[in-house]
Amino acid sequence: MEIKEFETEVIEIIQRTRDIKSFRFAMPEYVEFKPGQFLHVTIKIGDREASKHFSISNSPTEIGYIEFTKKITGSEFSGALDALKIRDWARIRLPYGYFTFEGEYGKIAFLIGGIGITPVRSICKFVCDKKIHTDIVILYGNRTERDIVFHEDFIRMEAENTKLRVVYTLDNPIDRTAWKGKIGFITSEMVKKEIPDYGERVFYICGPPKMVDYLKTLLQEEMGIDKRRIVSENFSGY
Repeated sequence: MEIKEFETEVIEIIQRTRDIKSFRFAMPEYVEFKPGQFLHVTIKIGDREASKHFSISNSPTEIGYIEFTKKITGSEFSGALDALKIRDWARIRLPYGYFTFEGEYGKIAFLIGGIGITPVRSICKFVCDKKIHTDIVILYGNRTERDIVFHEDFIRMEAENTKLRVVYTLDNPIDRTAWKGKIGFITSEMVKKEIPDYGERVFYICGPPKMVDYLKTLLQEEMGIDKRRIVSENFSGY
Protein backbone atom coordinates (compact mmCIF):
# COMPACT_ATOMS: atom_id res chain seq x y z
CA MET A 1 0.00 0.00 0.00
CA GLU A 2 1.50 3.33 -1.10
CA ILE A 3 2.62 5.79 1.59
CA LYS A 4 0.65 9.04 1.43
CA GLU A 5 1.39 12.39 3.07
CA PHE A 6 -1.11 15.19 3.58
CA GLU A 7 -1.63 18.32 5.62
CA THR A 8 -4.70 18.32 7.81
CA GLU A 9 -6.28 19.78 10.93
CA VAL A 10 -7.71 18.56 14.22
CA ILE A 11 -11.46 17.94 13.95
CA GLU A 12 -12.14 16.26 17.31
CA ILE A 13 -10.41 15.45 20.62
CA ILE A 14 -11.91 12.75 22.85
CA GLN A 15 -10.98 12.18 26.52
CA ARG A 16 -10.89 8.39 26.79
CA THR A 17 -9.62 8.02 30.37
CA ARG A 18 -8.13 10.38 32.96
CA ASP A 19 -4.81 10.52 31.06
CA ILE A 20 -5.58 9.13 27.58
CA LYS A 21 -6.94 11.12 24.66
CA SER A 22 -7.92 10.32 21.07
CA PHE A 23 -7.04 12.86 18.38
CA ARG A 24 -9.00 12.90 15.13
CA PHE A 25 -7.82 14.60 11.94
CA ALA A 26 -9.60 15.17 8.65
CA MET A 27 -8.43 12.66 6.03
CA PRO A 28 -8.77 12.73 2.24
CA GLU A 29 -10.83 9.97 0.62
CA TYR A 30 -7.89 8.80 -1.52
CA VAL A 31 -5.83 7.74 1.53
CA GLU A 32 -6.13 4.07 2.53
CA PHE A 33 -4.85 1.96 5.41
CA LYS A 34 -5.32 -1.52 6.88
CA PRO A 35 -6.77 -2.10 10.35
CA GLY A 36 -3.93 -2.25 12.87
CA GLN A 37 -1.42 -0.09 10.98
CA PHE A 38 0.29 3.05 12.30
CA LEU A 39 0.97 6.61 11.14
CA HIS A 40 3.54 9.37 11.54
CA VAL A 41 2.13 12.68 12.72
CA THR A 42 3.90 16.06 12.71
CA ILE A 43 2.69 18.93 14.86
CA LYS A 44 4.11 22.32 15.78
CA ILE A 45 5.86 22.93 19.07
CA GLY A 46 6.42 26.65 19.21
CA ASP A 47 8.12 27.64 15.96
CA ARG A 48 9.40 24.17 15.06
CA GLU A 49 7.92 20.87 13.91
CA ALA A 50 8.08 17.57 15.79
CA SER A 51 7.02 14.07 14.71
CA LYS A 52 6.06 10.79 16.36
CA HIS A 53 4.46 7.52 15.28
CA PHE A 54 1.20 6.17 16.68
CA SER A 55 -1.06 3.22 15.96
CA ILE A 56 -4.30 4.12 14.22
CA SER A 57 -7.27 3.52 16.52
CA ASN A 58 -10.13 3.91 14.06
CA SER A 59 -11.13 1.37 11.43
CA PRO A 60 -10.90 1.94 7.65
CA THR A 61 -14.70 1.58 7.74
CA GLU A 62 -14.93 4.80 9.77
CA ILE A 63 -14.37 7.22 6.93
CA GLY A 64 -13.59 10.92 6.80
CA TYR A 65 -11.03 10.98 9.59
CA ILE A 66 -7.93 9.32 10.97
CA GLU A 67 -7.51 8.83 14.72
CA PHE A 68 -4.73 7.91 17.10
CA THR A 69 -4.95 7.52 20.85
CA LYS A 70 -2.20 8.59 23.24
CA LYS A 71 -1.44 8.44 26.93
CA ILE A 72 -0.58 11.98 28.02
CA THR A 73 2.75 11.86 29.85
CA GLY A 74 5.28 14.46 30.95
CA SER A 75 7.15 14.54 27.62
CA GLU A 76 7.38 17.67 25.50
CA PHE A 77 5.50 16.03 22.61
CA SER A 78 2.77 14.82 24.95
CA GLY A 79 2.37 18.32 26.32
CA ALA A 80 2.05 19.72 22.79
CA LEU A 81 -0.60 17.12 21.93
CA ASP A 82 -2.47 17.89 25.12
CA ALA A 83 -2.55 21.55 24.13
CA LEU A 84 -3.97 20.89 20.64
CA LYS A 85 -7.25 22.55 19.77
CA ILE A 86 -9.83 22.05 17.03
CA ARG A 87 -8.53 23.28 13.64
CA ASP A 88 -4.87 23.14 14.69
CA TRP A 89 -2.50 22.11 11.88
CA ALA A 90 -0.83 18.71 11.47
CA ARG A 91 0.88 16.68 8.75
CA ILE A 92 0.34 12.93 8.51
CA ARG A 93 2.11 10.12 6.68
CA LEU A 94 0.62 6.65 6.45
CA PRO A 95 0.23 3.71 6.40
CA TYR A 96 3.00 1.75 8.08
CA GLY A 97 3.25 -1.58 9.86
CA TYR A 98 2.27 -5.24 9.65
CA PHE A 99 0.24 -5.68 12.84
CA THR A 100 -2.83 -6.11 10.67
CA PHE A 101 -5.84 -8.37 10.27
CA GLU A 102 -8.46 -8.45 7.53
CA GLY A 103 -9.94 -11.92 8.04
CA GLU A 104 -6.96 -14.12 7.18
CA TYR A 105 -7.49 -16.60 10.04
CA GLY A 106 -10.50 -18.41 11.49
CA LYS A 107 -9.39 -18.01 15.11
CA ILE A 108 -7.15 -15.37 16.68
CA ALA A 109 -6.29 -14.13 20.16
CA PHE A 110 -4.94 -10.81 21.38
CA LEU A 111 -2.73 -10.47 24.47
CA ILE A 112 -2.67 -6.76 25.16
CA GLY A 113 -1.36 -4.32 27.74
CA GLY A 114 -2.52 -0.76 28.37
CA ILE A 115 -2.44 1.62 25.41
CA GLY A 116 -1.52 -1.35 23.19
CA ILE A 117 -5.26 -1.79 22.73
CA THR A 118 -5.37 0.97 20.08
CA PRO A 119 -4.64 -1.14 16.96
CA VAL A 120 -6.88 -3.88 18.38
CA ARG A 121 -9.77 -1.46 18.52
CA SER A 122 -9.14 -0.67 14.82
CA ILE A 123 -9.08 -4.36 13.91
CA CYS A 124 -12.14 -5.37 15.93
CA LYS A 125 -14.23 -2.49 14.62
CA PHE A 126 -13.27 -3.51 11.07
CA VAL A 127 -14.20 -7.15 11.79
CA CYS A 128 -17.59 -6.10 13.18
CA ASP A 129 -18.39 -3.67 10.38
CA LYS A 130 -17.36 -6.13 7.66
CA LYS A 131 -19.14 -9.01 9.45
CA ILE A 132 -16.04 -11.20 9.32
CA HIS A 133 -16.70 -14.51 11.06
CA THR A 134 -13.32 -14.92 12.79
CA ASP A 135 -13.47 -16.09 16.40
CA ILE A 136 -11.62 -13.51 18.54
CA VAL A 137 -10.62 -13.55 22.21
CA ILE A 138 -8.85 -10.58 23.81
CA LEU A 139 -6.94 -10.77 27.09
CA TYR A 140 -6.49 -7.12 28.06
CA GLY A 141 -4.36 -6.10 31.04
CA ASN A 142 -4.38 -2.75 32.85
CA ARG A 143 -3.37 -1.33 36.22
CA THR A 144 -6.84 -0.32 37.43
CA GLU A 145 -10.42 0.08 36.20
CA ARG A 146 -9.71 3.72 35.35
CA ASP A 147 -7.04 2.72 32.82
CA ILE A 148 -9.25 0.60 30.53
CA VAL A 149 -9.41 2.29 27.11
CA PHE A 150 -12.34 1.88 24.67
CA HIS A 151 -14.35 -0.02 27.29
CA GLU A 152 -17.72 1.18 25.97
CA ASP A 153 -16.66 0.50 22.37
CA PHE A 154 -15.82 -3.11 23.18
CA ILE A 155 -19.05 -3.59 25.12
CA ARG A 156 -20.95 -2.50 22.00
CA MET A 157 -18.86 -4.68 19.71
CA GLU A 158 -19.31 -7.75 21.93
CA ALA A 159 -23.08 -7.19 21.87
CA GLU A 160 -22.98 -6.96 18.08
CA ASN A 161 -20.56 -9.82 17.42
CA THR A 162 -21.03 -13.11 19.28
CA LYS A 163 -17.62 -14.31 18.06
CA LEU A 164 -15.81 -11.52 19.96
CA ARG A 165 -14.99 -11.92 23.66
CA VAL A 166 -12.95 -9.55 25.84
CA VAL A 167 -11.41 -10.70 29.13
CA TYR A 168 -10.11 -7.92 31.38
CA THR A 169 -7.42 -8.38 34.00
CA LEU A 170 -6.17 -5.72 36.43
CA ASP A 171 -2.94 -5.46 38.41
CA ASN A 172 -4.62 -3.63 41.28
CA PRO A 173 -8.41 -3.09 41.13
CA ILE A 174 -9.63 0.01 42.98
CA ASP A 175 -12.67 -1.89 44.24
CA ARG A 176 -11.87 -5.59 44.51
CA THR A 177 -15.35 -6.48 45.73
CA ALA A 178 -17.05 -4.88 42.72
CA TRP A 179 -14.51 -5.94 40.09
CA LYS A 180 -15.82 -8.92 38.07
CA GLY A 181 -12.82 -9.52 35.84
CA LYS A 182 -9.46 -11.23 36.38
CA ILE A 183 -6.74 -9.99 38.73
CA GLY A 184 -3.01 -10.18 38.04
CA PHE A 185 -0.63 -10.32 35.11
CA ILE A 186 -1.36 -12.46 32.08
CA THR A 187 0.09 -15.93 32.72
CA SER A 188 0.12 -19.19 30.80
CA GLU A 189 -2.47 -20.54 33.25
CA MET A 190 -4.75 -17.58 32.52
CA VAL A 191 -4.34 -18.02 28.76
CA LYS A 192 -5.09 -21.75 28.97
CA LYS A 193 -8.17 -21.16 31.12
CA GLU A 194 -9.65 -18.32 29.06
CA ILE A 195 -8.53 -19.62 25.64
CA PRO A 196 -8.64 -23.44 25.93
CA ASP A 197 -8.29 -23.84 22.14
CA TYR A 198 -5.09 -21.74 22.14
CA GLY A 199 -3.36 -24.34 19.98
CA GLU A 200 -5.70 -23.47 17.11
CA ARG A 201 -5.18 -19.69 17.20
CA VAL A 202 -2.83 -17.06 15.83
CA PHE A 203 -1.72 -14.75 18.65
CA TYR A 204 -1.33 -10.98 18.37
CA ILE A 205 0.67 -9.26 21.13
CA CYS A 206 0.86 -5.50 21.66
CA GLY A 207 1.99 -3.35 24.57
CA PRO A 208 5.14 -2.09 26.32
CA PRO A 209 8.31 -3.78 24.98
CA LYS A 210 9.03 -5.70 28.20
CA MET A 211 5.49 -7.08 28.25
CA VAL A 212 5.69 -8.10 24.59
CA ASP A 213 8.98 -9.95 25.19
CA TYR A 214 7.55 -11.67 28.28
CA LEU A 215 4.41 -12.79 26.43
CA LYS A 216 6.39 -14.07 23.45
CA THR A 217 8.50 -16.20 25.80
CA LEU A 218 5.37 -17.38 27.62
CA LEU A 219 3.67 -18.49 24.41
CA GLN A 220 6.70 -20.16 22.86
CA GLU A 221 8.44 -21.74 25.87
CA GLU A 222 5.57 -22.44 28.28
CA MET A 223 2.79 -23.17 25.79
CA GLY A 224 4.62 -24.46 22.72
CA ILE A 225 3.20 -21.90 20.27
CA ASP A 226 5.22 -21.73 17.05
CA LYS A 227 6.73 -18.27 16.55
CA ARG A 228 5.18 -18.19 13.07
CA ARG A 229 1.78 -18.01 14.79
CA ILE A 230 2.74 -14.91 16.82
CA VAL A 231 2.35 -11.35 15.50
CA SER A 232 3.72 -8.61 17.73
CA GLU A 233 4.21 -4.87 17.97
CA ASN A 234 6.08 -2.88 20.63
CA PHE A 235 4.83 0.43 21.98
CA SER A 236 8.16 1.98 22.90
CA GLY A 237 8.13 5.52 24.24
CA TYR A 238 4.49 5.55 25.23
